[in-house]
Amino acid sequence: MSKEKKAAVVAKRAGASEATTARRGRFSAPRKVQAVLRLLGGEDLELLSRELGVIAGTLFLWREQFLTAGQADPREEQIGRLKKKGGELTMDNKLLREKSDRLLLVGSAVRISNRGDHLCIVLS
Repeated sequence: MSKEKKAAVVAKRAGASEATTARRGRFSAPRKVQAVLRLLGGEDLELLSRELGVIAGTLFLWREQFLTAGQADPREEQIGRLKKKGGELTMDNKLLREKSDRLLLVGSAVRISNRGDHLCIVLS
């Protein structure tokens, strides 16, 4: 019996199909991510490991690498930057309003001018 035939028989006994056996070997990063997402989505560990032809420990290792690499939500960094920028803009807006209110109370004529990427308060 050839090595491929033996591998197919062993895989069949383990519950894997010939189609998945033919695809076995090194897993690319996208295939690992897909497997981990299926695992995180609630699929049974034993069934998934049989289908993919990898041991459960390997799936756990992939899951840990996936979670520690931050791939669970790659948008978190961008969300943090946008929240920070939103906070800065809110503070700038609040300070400009306070300054504008103080100037209006004094009785000065105030004109707000948009100069490119910032606002200027001009006293008349």
